[in-house]
Amino acid sequence: MATPGQHGLVAHSDGPFVPVQTRSERFRSVNVDDFEPVNGREHEWKLSPVAAFADLTGGELDGSRLPIEAADVAGVALSYIARDDDRIGTAGTPEDRASANAWSAFDEALLVSITGEDEKVAFVTRTALGDAPRAAHTVIEAAPNSRGFVVLAGSGSARLSENVEILVGDGASLTVVSLQEWDDEAVHLSSQFARLGRDSYLKHIVVSLGGKVVRVNPSTHLAEQGADIESLGLYFADAGQHLEQQVFVHHDAPHTKSRVTYKGALQGTGARTVWIGDVLIGNAAVGTDSYEQNRNLVLTEGTRADSIPNLEIETGDIEGAGHASATGRFDDEQLFYLMARGIREDEARRLVVRGFLTDIVQKIGSADLEARLTAAIEAELEGR
Repeated sequence: MATPGQHGLVAHSDGPFVPVQTRSERFRSVNVDDFEPVNGREHEWKLSPVAAFADLTGGELDGSRLPIEAADVAGVALSYIARDDDRIGTAGTPEDRASANAWSAFDEALLVSITGEDEKVAFVTRTALGDAPRAAHTVIEAAPNSRGFVVLAGSGSARLSENVEILVGDGASLTVVSLQEWDDEAVHLSSQFARLGRDSYLKHIVVSLGGKVVRVNPSTHLAEQGADIESLGLYFADAGQHLEQQVFVHHDAPHTKSRVTYKGALQGTGARTVWIGDVLIGNAAVGTDSYEQNRNLVLTEGTRADSIPNLEIETGDIEGAGHASATGRFDDEQLFYLMARGIREDEARRLVVRGFLTDIVQKIGSADLEARLTAAIEAELEGR
């Protein structure tokens, strides 16, 4: 028999502590002191440049309100709630020291409330946070049967560790975009937890383009029957840039559905991406329909892409479950086809990359944001 323990270990009755083998056994706590200092050998940190953000995992963080920019949108209300508000902690609990450090440090949580059945789009931008290590907590709550589209964006300078909780009420339909366009030296660690109600739908999108180190880990709990998550990701790593995503989907109720699709491109010496996808289908999640995939396109020498899909199934009564992962270079046949039609090689390469990443961009559902990201991808390809 195994008993969950802290620090990524499990105690067995017939022996000492051994490393955690499955995502469902991970230790969780909102108290940073319950986690040992990060050394980079832990299962959740072994692919991360931990020395680059030691201040965020172990140092003191400024937990005061972040400066934000947000326009008034009917059906979207922004306010601040105290740490003891009942909604805080509803969607999830930290699984690593950085998340717990931010949870222990924040003063108030930013609440983004979505109401009404009409379509609405809201941008919430955090910008120019400075070089001091900071903590933040955000709760995005979609009322039952509401519809909304929220972009949580970051730009400028930052050393930020944060937690984001997403609460999707029964019958609600919500899109949340986590958009990272930070300055070149910014560091951003974000744990994002979502809880989906009965017959609800969440489209969660992670777009990471800027920043020195960006680590966004979305966890989704399909807690009620009929819940549906579409989890999308787009990232473009340049020289010396580390972009990481650890995705977790927990099917915990009957007839739930998940689709996970992340795509990334890498160019320049030292460009590094990490994608880990965990799907847990619990023993009560009969009729589950799940699939996850990650695709990486390598544009130059000197890059590295880690892609690790995992699937844990506790019931055989499901509709389907699968995963796929691929990392590769340009398709020479595609290049030859384009060049044979008079297109220069550099332009042909840009067309191939645009086509590869546009698949995600076109699924976002906002024409303005799609145009903005298309322009950003063009700038990446041109080295700007």
